[in-house]
Amino acid sequence: MAVSIAQYTPLLFGERCQAVGSRCSIGSAGDCYDSAMAESIFATLEGELLARQPFRGHLEARTALFEYLEVFDNRQRRHSALGYLSPDAYERRWATQTVVVA
Repeated sequence: MAVSIAQYTPLLFGERCQAVGSRCSIGSAGDCYDSAMAESIFATLEGELLARQPFRGHLEARTALFEYLEVFDNRQRRHSALGYLSPDAYERRWATQTVVVA
């Protein structure tokens, strides 16, 4: 039975990260935790933006995506993981509570 080097790549990568004192952000094959957050973001994006309107071209889609992420999602949409604050409000609150040490 032939075994591909690609099957050992994650193991070798993990060993290399451990050797240099780095923590890997990738998991084992079939591990759902690595992609769960990205899948959630893309599902929300698809349901709230992409499925609601057709785009006539790349530039129109790109503009709509920018407006959705930068204007709506980051500044207005409340996120449960942030205590139902927008990312913008969460960062402003965090910045005012953080003591700067010189």
